[in-house]
Amino acid sequence: MSVLTRDEAQTRAQILDVERYTIALDLTTGEETFDSRTAIRFTARAAGDTFVEVKPATLRSISLDGQPLDPALLDGNRYPLTALAAGPHELHIDAAMRYSRTGEGMHRFTDPTDGETYVYTQLFMEDVQRVFAAFDQPDLKSVFSIDVTAPEGWTVLGNGVAEHAGEGRWTIAATPLVSTYLVAVAAGPWHSVTTEHAGLPFGIHCRRSLAPYLDADADEILDITRALYDRYHEKFDEPYPFDSYDQAFVPEFNAGAMENPGLVTFRDEFVYRSAVTDTERQTRAMVIAHEMAHMWFGDLTTLTWWDDIWLNESFAEYMGYQTLTEVTLPRGLNSVSAGESPFPDTWVDFGVARKGWGYDADQRPSTHPVAPDPDAVPDTASALLNFDGISYAKGASALRQLVAWLGEKDFLAGINTHFARHKFANATLADFIDNLASATDRDVHAWAEQWLRTTGVDTLTAEIAAPEPATNGNGQSWALAVTRDGSRPHRITVGTYDHALGAQGGPGHLALRDRFELDVPGDGTPTIRPGRRPALVVLNDGDLTYAKVRLDTASWDTVLTSLSGIPDALTRAVLWNTARDMVRDAELPPATYLAAARTHLPHETDLALVQGVLSFAAGQIVDRYTVPEDLPAARATLTDLCRDLIRRTEDGSRPGLRLIAVRHFIDAATQPDTLRTWLDEGTVHGGPELDPELRWRILTRLAVLGATDEAAIATALAADPSATGREGAARCRAALPTAEAKAAAWDALFTDDTLSNYLFTATAQGFWQPGQEELTDGYVARFYPDAIALAARRGPAIAEAAGRYAFPAYAVDPMSLGTGTRALEDPDLIPALRRKLVDQLDDLRRALAVRSAVALAG
Repeated sequence: MSVLTRDEAQTRAQILDVERYTIALDLTTGEETFDSRTAIRFTARAAGDTFVEVKPATLRSISLDGQPLDPALLDGNRYPLTALAAGPHELHIDAAMRYSRTGEGMHRFTDPTDGETYVYTQLFMEDVQRVFAAFDQPDLKSVFSIDVTAPEGWTVLGNGVAEHAGEGRWTIAATPLVSTYLVAVAAGPWHSVTTEHAGLPFGIHCRRSLAPYLDADADEILDITRALYDRYHEKFDEPYPFDSYDQAFVPEFNAGAMENPGLVTFRDEFVYRSAVTDTERQTRAMVIAHEMAHMWFGDLTTLTWWDDIWLNESFAEYMGYQTLTEVTLPRGLNSVSAGESPFPDTWVDFGVARKGWGYDADQRPSTHPVAPDPDAVPDTASALLNFDGISYAKGASALRQLVAWLGEKDFLAGINTHFARHKFANATLADFIDNLASATDRDVHAWAEQWLRTTGVDTLTAEIAAPEPATNGNGQSWALAVTRDGSRPHRITVGTYDHALGAQGGPGHLALRDRFELDVPGDGTPTIRPGRRPALVVLNDGDLTYAKVRLDTASWDTVLTSLSGIPDALTRAVLWNTARDMVRDAELPPATYLAAARTHLPHETDLALVQGVLSFAAGQIVDRYTVPEDLPAARATLTDLCRDLIRRTEDGSRPGLRLIAVRHFIDAATQPDTLRTWLDEGTVHGGPELDPELRWRILTRLAVLGATDEAAIATALAADPSATGREGAARCRAALPTAEAKAAAWDALFTDDTLSNYLFTATAQGFWQPGQEELTDGYVARFYPDAIALAARRGPAIAEAAGRYAFPAYAVDPMSLGTGTRALEDPDLIPALRRKLVDQLDDLRRALAVRSAVALAG
């Protein structure tokens, strides 16, 4: 299959205007394929050659302007249209298309709970060609009119309102001008909850087996949807540009969600069938906010080529977090007084859960500018690699810094100009920056060059001079100088804190003295502040810029003793990220981070921080950065911390914190007795009762510890035959510490080729387990050739899953690094897998460096 190059797209855009697609899909033709008939009405501006893309199981016929063409001329995914005359044309294609089991194209899923079948499209980048023939590039926008024939009893959803004409025939209202990758269809016996808001039909949909869980959260989901819709209309001058707003929670979805206009698709794990924390509910609300922002930035106004994907994702990421912070639901998720937000500050969750993703990506060999040079994205295969922490988290951080520098009023004025000039059309980075510049006297073009065209993370370091007599004779003053390792200008807030004697709070409670703004770099003159030297000086307090922070020695000592006593959660997030960065840069011993978590998490009030710190402590500190001789002590510290959190929540006052602690206690357990008791009794002593998620989590850990067997897994699956039950069973079976279990799992991953994307991921998650090295060491070298062959056979989605979940991350040794590095020379590596391997090997290299630093210090 040929990937589309930027040059080819530019040439085709100069030749063609595409007016309308008329598409008929028949979903009643069998379990392996469906029928797709497409008529494309277009105009050639001049005579010439071009091509149309399609990836059929069978190309039955093709005709141009009523004249039949030879189907045998299809070359991979391209059908040539040669000697095309100038003027209007109509192209007809009749094909049988394959259903997907990997979340690409038209994905088909049969629910093991009740046997019902669902299909939905995911057409991003090149996958529209798996569903219908198209001139598949974002700047050839068109009107799409779709008819669907579906089995009786199914409901069809699309970008517009769908009407049932009887006998399984559905007509979806024609779209305005949209890009090919944004077309969406979802069909099946959906359970739906519908309403109307602002004169438009709104709906939420899921498979029938999840109906009770969707119904339980329907008011919450629709409340946040309506509140966000109204808030975006206060921000944006352009009204919502489509005729309805449906949100479908679909099975085995590869991403978190997809911004199809009028029909947003979400992974259906967001329909919670087990207990979740308020932070997880906040994440769902943020994803709703993110995708709704795309209705304007991405759908109404669309990138011209994939080098500007950050314009879509960074904007939606920033706007999603910011707008969710601004809205207040009619009924909250927490016990809050009237008028308060139902969530904590969403930027805390961004800081601890997303920002590290950007920092990590930006320090790897695969880093790229937020806005890469167009030549760096020559084709769609390379564009797919840029859906990463840079395009999302770093880009959103850059926009947040831009708003801090520009002011929100001017920022929104520029955005609204952008929408007005490019609605239902395409735009580039240059257009975006020009439109922002039109709203301000500031040099936005220079800012963009410094922030969007450069790579890497700046580091800001505080240097504080000793106190000296104040010049006015009224006491002392102190001086702050901030040095910058990097090239970007930063507008930051500096927070100063003093010990608060007698105050309530965590260890060493601190009180805010003041906050002040600072531009870095300044003119090099230290900032003089009145009063005695504060106990703590925090750079980037408020987290408004994107940079690593290093404190002065005295402030860092205060952090280690008083972190949980700092009054603001966002400040604590900045400092936990500082500690995280220092560990990764081998500047802070992993044991010190773990000790800080043991000291301060029992007093932490923000669930996002507890979850973020525990995840890093367990997944990186204990599993990867700690040298083998220190592992028993590290695991004991983590287990003791979780046990302490469980003990402190026995009164039922903080169920979210207790749930986080129970989950991490299960994952960290080194002995099976407590877990076996919980599983047998169906409850954690003092709560919570075990729901499906906790049951499978416990059973997975028991499998790792060799304290369960295949018979117990089969019994658990019989009790929970759902899709998530099947995934849980696959994870458990792969985790069993036997040679037979590992061989069976490896064959399922790399030889069988029948696992769906979700079952592949679950099996891979179970396979590699710390402590099972004797069983898995022999598979480390096998991973590379087997993964390379698998990726070539099954494509980018499975390649990404293999690189992310099946990589031998716990083999932290020079031999593993050498084996992986040599594998990068294999010419058969497809780009999606190469990128994952480059990133994973860099993380492995960093883990080795951290361990080496610990060994040298010891």
